[in-house]
Amino acid sequence: MKGIVLAGGSGTRLHPITQAVSKQLLPVYDKPMIYYPISVLMLAGIRDILIISTPTDLPSFRRLLGSGDQFGLRLSYAEQPSPNGLAEAFVIGAGFIGDDDVALVLGDNIFYGQGFSGRMRQEVSSLDGCVLFGYPVKDAHRYGVGETDAEGRLISIEEKPPQPKSNKAITGLYFYDNDVVDIARRLKPSPRGELEITDVNLTYLRQGRARLVDLGRGFAWLDTGTHDSLLEAAQFVQVLEHRTGVRIACLEEVALRMGFIDPDQCLALGLKLSKSGYGDYVCAVARTAGATS
Repeated sequence: MKGIVLAGGSGTRLHPITQAVSKQLLPVYDKPMIYYPISVLMLAGIRDILIISTPTDLPSFRRLLGSGDQFGLRLSYAEQPSPNGLAEAFVIGAGFIGDDDVALVLGDNIFYGQGFSGRMRQEVSSLDGCVLFGYPVKDAHRYGVGETDAEGRLISIEEKPPQPKSNKAITGLYFYDNDVVDIARRLKPSPRGELEITDVNLTYLRQGRARLVDLGRGFAWLDTGTHDSLLEAAQFVQVLEHRTGVRIACLEEVALRMGFIDPDQCLALGLKLSKSGYGDYVCAVARTAGATS
C-alpha cells in the first residue's frame, strides 16, 4: 500500500497565521503538524508516501522532510495548485499509486490510541474496497457521518446532515483499493466545484465494498483547522507527553519501532537535534534500543 498526505489548501480559518506559512507546517506543541499524519501512515506499515501541497509550500516541505530516507521512507511530492477537493489527490497521485492500494490521510488530522497500529495493519492486509474510520462526536452535523446496521456494516454516508442518523463522524483517514484511481477520474465536480471524497465513498458503498471501523472510546481524533482546535491539540499532546514521558508522532522513534531504521541511525538523527528536548528524547530512545555509536 502507498500513502498520500494531503497538505494543501490555504488555511483561511487560521488567518493571519497561515498567510505566510502552510497550516501543516505550524507547530502542534513540539513538532510540525505534518509529523502526525506521516506517523499514522508509518504505523500502518506504509513507507512510500506522496505529499501533496501547493506550489508555494512544497519547497518548505522538501526542506523539512527531504527524501525521507533518514526515516526509512521514500517521500515524493506533487502540486495541487487549487483546492479542488480531497478526491483530486487520487488524480494527481495516479502515477505514484500505480497498481497499488492507497491510504489517504489529511495533513491536519491527529490520531492517538492504544492498538491503532495493529488495527490499521490488519485493515491493510484484508482490504477489499474501502475502509473508513468513524469516531463518535457530539456535533455530528458538522461532519460526514456514517451509519451502520446492527452487525456494524456501513449502510449510509451523509455529508453534514442537519439530522444525523448516527454520531459517527468519518475521520480524515481512508484506505482504498486500486479502483479508487478510476473512481476519482470519473467524478464530476460538486456544486462547490470540488471532487468530493464523499462521492468516492458512496461509490464503494453502492458496490457493497465500504466498511466503517469504529475507533470508539479510549481513542482521540483531533483536527487543527481553527485557532481553538489548534491550541487544544497542542495542549492534548503536551499533557499526554508530560504524563507518560512518551512523545506522540516522533518520526524517528516510529521508524525505529517499525524496523525502518536501526538504533544507530536513530541516534544519529537525535544528535542532529541535540540542542532541543526533542533531540534528547530521540537519543534516549536510540540508546535504550541498543545504539552503540
